[in-house]
Amino acid sequence: MRVALLQMTSGIDPARNAAALVSAIADAKAGGTDMLFTPEMSGLLDRDRKRGSGHLCSEADDPVLQTVRHAAAAAGLWVHIGSLALKGEGADGRQVNRGFIIDDCGAICARYDKLHLFDVDLPSGESWRESAAYAPGARAVVADTPWAPVGLSVCYDLRFAALYAALSDAGATILTVPAAFTVPTGSAHWHILLRARAIESACFVIAAAQAGTHEDGRETFGHSLVIDPWGEILLDMGDTPGLGFADLDLARIAEVRARVPVLKHRRAIPVVERAQ
Repeated sequence: MRVALLQMTSGIDPARNAAALVSAIADAKAGGTDMLFTPEMSGLLDRDRKRGSGHLCSEADDPVLQTVRHAAAAAGLWVHIGSLALKGEGADGRQVNRGFIIDDCGAICARYDKLHLFDVDLPSGESWRESAAYAPGARAVVADTPWAPVGLSVCYDLRFAALYAALSDAGATILTVPAAFTVPTGSAHWHILLRARAIESACFVIAAAQAGTHEDGRETFGHSLVIDPWGEILLDMGDTPGLGFADLDLARIAEVRARVPVLKHRRAIPVVERAQ
């Protein structure tokens, strides 16, 4: 399976971001790709919530999603949109951070709403409160593709190993982690956590990321990665936006799981007994 990763510096104009996605779809297809993977917030990255809210649409009306669906169908290419910010359906008015898998006919095959929300105060002085604007998802998702079952996640989900155990227990052999990691957290933890998720689940990990300085002033870490089930890095795109390619030897999954059968050895964890 040949995959392409789009490392983006998404901005505050959805139309420009959509144009970048369409161009990447064409280039990925020309590069012999089976599937293109894009980062979290591919359609809009704007920390000015008042300004950004003017661009938000429902899933049915989102122009970036519709543009990508048409481009995927025209190219005959599968696309994983890491995520888009969309109007939510809940009574509290919060948005959703939703990823999509789109097939080569432009149909939506899977949706996933980010489960874990990034509410932190960093030593750098940065403060993030995703839960103020976004509602969390309610379920984990594995999508069937012609090559392998794909487990979906988004960015901060990476820190919660139980999600990836659930995805691999459900049959996923490729795990996706589209992201917009901050530079401090990325420098400290990005490579380590992604390699750990690959090793402990004996899965390929594909992590398309945002990179660089964005129009809204934030900086993201980049380093879109592809990692094999043994934890070896097959692709590291550094901090420059662009398109990267990797070839996955899917037979590697069975080979690694035979060497260290971690999935077979998993057990339900009993209630922890606190010693007196």
